[in-house]
Amino acid sequence: MSIENSTIALAGMYQSAKLVRDIARQGLIDQEPFEASLNSILKIDASSVEDVYGESVALKLGLQTLCKQLGTGTKRTLEITHYVLGMMILERKLIKNNEMLDKIQSGVEAIKAKTETLALSDPEIIKDLATLYTETLSQFNFRIKVNGERRFLDNPNNADKVRALLLAGIRSGVLWRQMGGHRLQLIFSRKKMVKIAQAYL
Repeated sequence: MSIENSTIALAGMYQSAKLVRDIARQGLIDQEPFEASLNSILKIDASSVEDVYGESVALKLGLQTLCKQLGTGTKRTLEITHYVLGMMILERKLIKNNEMLDKIQSGVEAIKAKTETLALSDPEIIKDLATLYTETLSQFNFRIKVNGERRFLDNPNNADKVRALLLAGIRSGVLWRQMGGHRLQLIFSRKKMVKIAQAYL
């Protein structure tokens, strides 16, 4: 465990949060970071943090967002902070619920098997990930409220992408905690994490 590894995992959360906001506000997202975030869900038995996300370029958006959100003198987006904190709350609830953890793992394994014949970005795969989120994490008494343009959020494909990204963000949240991440770091280790993110960039 190291602050470098927890920073990478935190960038994974920020990437998912930024993409959720982009869908909700603009109806559009950059495909490369979107697929990198989805791919992280499928890396159940990864041997390292790097293995979860692949090359650091796959997390470029997340690292940039982390620097903007935690850096000094930068304009923060409260919605992104709200989504990341929500992911952390759901991660805490999930980790205490073994039955739900098992259900998510089984669901992810079934979806991973499907990606042998379907592309990760196929609407059927995204819908399966969204359904897994709906049937598990959104059953908790706490839910992440996504704000945005109703015309974008009412689009079923966008709604599926948002739920799949929230699942990816919470997956990163589990990894962040495993790597020694904790909320106090967001207060006391901000400068260090920004430096680490800048070095990766």
